[in-house]
Amino acid sequence: MRNYFFILLFLFGSISFAQQTINDSILHNGIYRTYILYVPASYNATNATPLVINFHGYTSNANAQMYYGDFRAIADTANFILVHPMGTLDGNNQPYWNADWGGTVDDIGFTAALIDSLSAQYNINQNRVYSTGMSNGGFMSYTLACSLSNRIAAIASVTGSMNANQSFNCSPQHPTPVMEIHGTSDATVPYNGSTGIASIANVLNYWVNFNQCNTTAAFSNVPNINTTDGCTAEHYVYQSGNNGVEVEHYKIISGGHTWPGAPVNIGVTNYDFNASEKIWQFFAQYDINGKINPTNINQISLSTTIEIFPNPTENFLTIKTNKELTNATLIYDLTGKVVKTINKTKLSFSIRDLDKGVYFIQLNIEEEIVTKKFIKN
Repeated sequence: MRNYFFILLFLFGSISFAQQTINDSILHNGIYRTYILYVPASYNATNATPLVINFHGYTSNANAQMYYGDFRAIADTANFILVHPMGTLDGNNQPYWNADWGGTVDDIGFTAALIDSLSAQYNINQNRVYSTGMSNGGFMSYTLACSLSNRIAAIASVTGSMNANQSFNCSPQHPTPVMEIHGTSDATVPYNGSTGIASIANVLNYWVNFNQCNTTAAFSNVPNINTTDGCTAEHYVYQSGNNGVEVEHYKIISGGHTWPGAPVNIGVTNYDFNASEKIWQFFAQYDINGKINPTNINQISLSTTIEIFPNPTENFLTIKTNKELTNATLIYDLTGKVVKTINKTKLSFSIRDLDKGVYFIQLNIEEEIVTKKFIKN
């Protein structure tokens, strides 16, 4: 029987909204496999909802990963379901994921069965299932990208890697967006690789070549907003891959085997950015068919012309349309959060208060809803 823990409950008349943390299990290959599910209050069974699978590291557990690599507040805003599976015990009696690490446990099959089980209970968007994880959980995410890619839209690994020869047997079925976040001073999964572990450079090269991305990355320094954390961060983006996919890498200079932005500091942890936020922003760009283009979703009549300019922009954004705006203009960040609301009468407005990044602007034009992307410099 499930145990339901209601973290937050508001009652408005006869309607209740509750975030649910659910401990449950499924039977797979004769083993009861447990997991912790997080369902945001915004979940609506009439809408297909993305699913994020968050795998713990070696010797860790589902509960620890839920708190350490925490996506729950992001799920509340962006409306995705979050599941934290529990690994089985290896020969040393330690929880692990069999990312081709030996043993007979079929964690690839378990993941597929878990997706199926959750899909039978919730309206899961089958084109928007994502995998992430810490350390061994990062290895597991790469394994799914290689061997369960028909179910996984994109992956992100924090302090994980691939097995040294895994690329020889990797068979992705579609261009796969990949994000790797890794510290150069990681002593557990060395940045430059070790016996049986591929270097991060080799991992990135494999996915850049597989996806046919540009081999030269767009580079930027992550602003060093925390000068006391003992490390800095660099950001690399390999662009223009097939189906619009990209490979991203956050290189934590002097960073350890840690999750950037984690609530608990267990080593040299970067606090210039939050890994969970960056991972969801990355995932939110893609479904299993590649880069999502919001303008393809909207039905725009041939008689409607819409321009937003300049794009990219630093200070002001202007809307040009041959039809009347019939409702407020909304600006969303990549997590799906509304960050700015503009009166429908204003066709030119300041965006100086927005952080640098990619945003979507939603326009209500007579009977049409149009979404366009812009970049804030």
